[in-house]
Amino acid sequence: MPKVTIGEGGELRLPPDFLSRRRLKRPLECWLDERNGDLILHPRLADIRKLYLEPTTVCNLKCITCIRNSWKDPIAHMSQETFQRLLASMDGLPCLERVIVTSFGEPLSHPRILEMIAALRERDLAVAIGTNGLLLRPEMVEELIRLGVDRLVVSIDGGRPETYASVRGGLLTEVIGGIQRVNEAKQRLQTLKPDIAVEFVALRSNIDELEDLAKLAARLNISRLLVSNVLPYTEEMLAEKLYSYEPVPPFKSTGWALRADAWVIWAIEDLPRMHWGAVRRCKFVNDHAVAVSWDGGVSPCYALSHNYNYFTIDGVKKDVTRYILGNVNSDQLADIWTSEEYTFFRSQVKAFNFPSCPDCDLRDTCELRTQNLGCWGWNPSCADCLWAQDIIRCP
Repeated sequence: MPKVTIGEGGELRLPPDFLSRRRLKRPLECWLDERNGDLILHPRLADIRKLYLEPTTVCNLKCITCIRNSWKDPIAHMSQETFQRLLASMDGLPCLERVIVTSFGEPLSHPRILEMIAALRERDLAVAIGTNGLLLRPEMVEELIRLGVDRLVVSIDGGRPETYASVRGGLLTEVIGGIQRVNEAKQRLQTLKPDIAVEFVALRSNIDELEDLAKLAARLNISRLLVSNVLPYTEEMLAEKLYSYEPVPPFKSTGWALRADAWVIWAIEDLPRMHWGAVRRCKFVNDHAVAVSWDGGVSPCYALSHNYNYFTIDGVKKDVTRYILGNVNSDQLADIWTSEEYTFFRSQVKAFNFPSCPDCDLRDTCELRTQNLGCWGWNPSCADCLWAQDIIRCP
């Protein structure tokens, strides 16, 4: 452990080999923090690597699992002005590699979605799209491939048409047709991109069809089957959850061969955790990710990007208030990311300096939990977060 000296004038000198190993350029600004008597330096680095973009909150389906069943936010498209400001803000993000175009709306329903993707690709950013698959019509498919979209993640919450319809209110045959069009176009244009993945939200009423979906994925040359548990926004969905505070047996995993040009690789199901545990890790913070909503609001993750209600792992109804750290219409993303509040928030999350509310003896009478607040000082609280438990999952 290197020794650091603070001079009489308050100057702090870090060993050159330490700065080199951490690739920290000088001059360097840091936020100074204190925790339990320790001094902590937070470098002000605009090191966002992944951006979750919500181009719209409009959707062509009414899924029983959707956040719309409990939220209080507008249904609207991102304006062109907001998107252009977001693009300009990316100039200050030298580490940005990937944009995931998805959210709680159907991104392909945005009237200018292809223009938005083209602008992102012009910056040589990898682009993934989360979609329900119903708008994968021939012209759309051709353009997505031409633009070089890296990955399509298609939501399918049932292995049989009747189950899919009961959850999403659409036709499974149309979704399958869209995926087949992508595969046919890839073969015709002799490209391996976009890679196709499927996301499945596990419920009591559809879990028996996970094996059917895996067989369908194999037939459709799907590379990954991402399984998530349901985040219950309603009492009906609370009754559908499969996970628990107590240990629950995991889902049975399977795999299948995937054709990739002259190669054959092994595709697998990516399964969630099924019960509350001691280890808590935020994928959004650890992946250096940020979420930008339809109105330009900047949040640290999906869970804090909207106003809504949901039920915690032990059945408490929680009222989540949107946590906005800035807006691209008025601020640069680099400035928002390196601000004091956002920097300290990420530090709290990395250390997961939040109580474990489901384990607390006062959990049945605590009113803080119902407001997404915690008793350890930092708010909003991530104490009940099911994403941090890997019970709820995102691409």
